[in-house]
Amino acid sequence: MSVLVGKSAPDFTADAVHLGQFTQVNLSSYRGSKYVVLFFYPLDFTFVCPTELHAFQEKLEAFHERNVEVLGVSIDSKFSHFAWLTTPKNQGGIQGVEYPLISDLKRTIAQDYDVLSADGVAFRGLFLIDKEGIVRHQVVNDLPLGRSVEEALRMVDSLQHFEQYGEVCPANWAKGKKAMNATQEGVSGYLSAQ
Repeated sequence: MSVLVGKSAPDFTADAVHLGQFTQVNLSSYRGSKYVVLFFYPLDFTFVCPTELHAFQEKLEAFHERNVEVLGVSIDSKFSHFAWLTTPKNQGGIQGVEYPLISDLKRTIAQDYDVLSADGVAFRGLFLIDKEGIVRHQVVNDLPLGRSVEEALRMVDSLQHFEQYGEVCPANWAKGKKAMNATQEGVSGYLSAQ
């Protein structure tokens, strides 16, 4: 598997559904202005996937407050996305999801991010891309393993804390907690205080 951390995020322009409309998303259009959380999921109308898409929706305002655009991607058509977006939650649908869902019918985006499974669907990959278009965090889960949206938000907070203060974020760090300088004195002081 490719490690994309520290590299430019592979660019794409693709069909999507956003707020009930068919549109196109170009990843590089966010460069210079927004962070992006780009996540892949296997298929529309499945089982773990709607729980994840609703979990991202529940935290969408928190992502937007941090200047982060959330983008979902699967190999389904824009028409399948539209149908799933209009299916009520109590019927397994994702009605109410307000961030763009990107169609990767040709599987080129999943291939570029190296998350395409042998079965031809995407693993549950997540990529945090900074404002300069560089991948700063990635995680890939197998198909039956739902991801933590809270952890994705924590990674955004960690990156933004580092960018703002120059301090590194230790294990289990959360916004508002003590970080440290990337020096021997910084780690010694941090560990001594624990």
